Amino acid sequence: MFRKLILPVLAIVLIIGAGFTWMQLTPPMAAAEETTTATTSEETTSTTADVNIKEMTLGADDAPVTIVEYASYTCPHCANFNQGVFKQLKSEYVDTGKVRFVIHDVYFDRFGLWAAMLARCDGGNKFFGLSDLIYERQKEWTKGESNAEIVQNLMKLGRLAGMDDDTMNACLQDNAKAQALVADYQENAEKDGIDSTPSFVINGKKYSNMSLADFKQVIDALLKD
Repeated sequence: MFRKLILPVLAIVLIIGAGFTWMQLTPPMAAAEETTTATTSEETTSTTADVNIKEMTLGADDAPVTIVEYASYTCPHCANFNQGVFKQLKSEYVDTGKVRFVIHDVYFDRFGLWAAMLARCDGGNKFFGLSDLIYERQKEWTKGESNAEIVQNLMKLGRLAGMDDDTMNACLQDNAKAQALVADYQENAEKDGIDSTPSFVINGKKYSNMSLADFKQVIDALLKD
């Protein structure tokens, strides 16, 4: 079974609050040990309006088929999809101009949010390469025994992608961006009725639990229309 998405408002508050507690303290490594979750709704609404969340896409803008993936960096099934089916889809459909592939993040926990903030660091210029690393090594970086260790594990991946510590720290301490990412996730997931990951919206229709053969059947039918 794919990971079911059950995130009531309280869970979102806990994710965003715990993340902000860590990010608001300096140095971040010392602060990552804290678990306080205090964040006011007034702060949330006042800082998200001015933050633009860049849509991460691959493929031609005028491709006849658009696939929107909803995935979490801490979802094992999402990692399996990224390392298997996605690479074949990219080669056969995205790289050939037939499919435009859009990534929408889902946050089950603070760690997935931190991973997303890191992947989007540096203006998102390293997003897809770093996302591959995060999924490929998911079992490794998520095994940290503390928040601090998980942060360090993620930053190791960022260094492999060519990021420096100052850049990563600045990204991970961007409270407004974190709030905006969660708000963006909530809006998109509610609009598309997302209840599990990975889920896919293909030309406006929602799918889940798809094999490569399933994707090909749907895409090829749309390409014939």
